[in-house]
Amino acid sequence: MIELLLPADVSCAATRAETVPEGTLFPEEEALVAKSVAKRRNDFATARACARRAMAGLGLPPVAVLHGHRGRPLWPEGIVGSLTHCNGYRAAALARATDVLSLGIDAEPHAPLPSGVRELVTLPAERERIGPPAPEGTGEIHWDRVLFSAKESVFKTWYPVTGIELDFTEADLTFHRTDRAGGDGGDRLPHGGTAAEGTFTACLLLTDPALPTTLHGQWRIEDGIVATSVLVRPDWKDSDGS
Repeated sequence: MIELLLPADVSCAATRAETVPEGTLFPEEEALVAKSVAKRRNDFATARACARRAMAGLGLPPVAVLHGHRGRPLWPEGIVGSLTHCNGYRAAALARATDVLSLGIDAEPHAPLPSGVRELVTLPAERERIGPPAPEGTGEIHWDRVLFSAKESVFKTWYPVTGIELDFTEADLTFHRTDRAGGDGGDRLPHGGTAAEGTFTACLLLTDPALPTTLHGQWRIEDGIVATSVLVRPDWKDSDGS
């Protein structure tokens, strides 16, 4: 699914598998999760298995993917990328730094945010735009979860370039729906198992000259998963109006 949200020069790999065979991790990676609980080890390993497949898509040999501050993946020189994992979905997206300045991906279960989280991760204007939380089982889009995922993608794009923390309330997001059902389906998911999808803009309230003040992304809901992406090109200043 994540490959549908990114251009062709980004190599993507994803899986629904919860585990990978023993021996998938490099020794350096094993050391990072040696004392972790099983779920953490599985999340870590399946995401890195996806990363290796994405490397192969760029013609690169498999290498260990360690992490820096805030868990940021450390990629080979000349490569940018992003990882994500949630229950039922793991993915990696990689590109050459000559083609992409930075990118971020995120996946989440399509369900309401836990009680109290919505107010912590949204601005008043965003809450007004997305409306009240949708109850589970109604076939409606859980915009609070889509927004949370999109902000994760924004942060993953922002942080590797700036090295500065970006709070959830330092980006103001607006969503647009582009699937056919969006025109007359309002906030409901399409019938027949098809996906809901669209775009979003993130107006950054904390700015840095290394990135545009507005980031653009895509979102998609399919098979119970929300996926989002953001991508910035190296030549963004040539086309950015912000």
